[in-house]
Amino acid sequence: MTKRRKKEAFFGILFALPVMLGFLIFVLSPLVISLVLSVTDYNVIGAQMHFVGIENFKHLFDGTDIYFYKSLGVTAYYVLLSVPLQIIFAFCIALVLNANIKGRSIFRTIFYLPTIVPAVASSIVWMMMFDPDTGILNAILHAVHLPASRWIYDEKTVIPSLALMSLWTVGGTVVIFLAGLQNVPKELYESVEVDGGNWFHKLKSVTLPMVSPTIFFNLIMSFIGSFQVFSQAYIMTSGGPNNSTLFYVYYMYKEAFQYGNLGNASALGWILFLIILIMTMLVFKSSAMWVFYEGEVKNK
Repeated sequence: MTKRRKKEAFFGILFALPVMLGFLIFVLSPLVISLVLSVTDYNVIGAQMHFVGIENFKHLFDGTDIYFYKSLGVTAYYVLLSVPLQIIFAFCIALVLNANIKGRSIFRTIFYLPTIVPAVASSIVWMMMFDPDTGILNAILHAVHLPASRWIYDEKTVIPSLALMSLWTVGGTVVIFLAGLQNVPKELYESVEVDGGNWFHKLKSVTLPMVSPTIFFNLIMSFIGSFQVFSQAYIMTSGGPNNSTLFYVYYMYKEAFQYGNLGNASALGWILFLIILIMTMLVFKSSAMWVFYEGEVKNK
């Protein structure tokens, strides 16, 4: 190796070192530590650690811990409700903002702003909006002569209410959809018009296939984000009413930082990792049927 090559290699490693150290310290090390803790009974209070093998995992799956399946069910309900709502709502907003309307830049900014509002501030604002007596949402329902709701204060409506709240932060998803929509060739829309097609034919035959990779990406990110929902339960409901918002990550937080069961919490973390991995793989597997890339020829 020449002197110049050695110098380039040295500076290359030097500049990459912060990223490498960051990965080792903040990603790889916590992963290894949590994997080790997951096979122990380590508790912060007792400060003793014994190897227990897969007992933590057995304890969770055999039904001994009644809150494990409860938290899984609550999280699954939220994911199945919020993810489709987020994708459809963000896509519709992106379609509108992609049109040639007056003040388009202002509206784009308005829809993106909520994503940079701190979670605590957003939660407090929505708690006031959800208030059954003085909240603006019930005031709107009353104005259109519809029955009031108890929103996050009722077991039956708390998850739908939080799913509604999740639409508040779809600005990032809207921006990604906008990027995908702006890459659709105009010639394809003109071809549909020449053939006598309307807006629906453009949407079905051009827009959806051309932005399907963008939909795929947003779907993956929405799944991952929804499985890790935490702030709403921690700030707004404390897991209630009657554990109806005991989300999986909130339950893991309670195990680790309220009860000090770091061994059990680490096992919960690895189970969540596997769940998200499996769900992501399933979405990737299904993408072969509905995701189309430009220039790609599908097998018939």
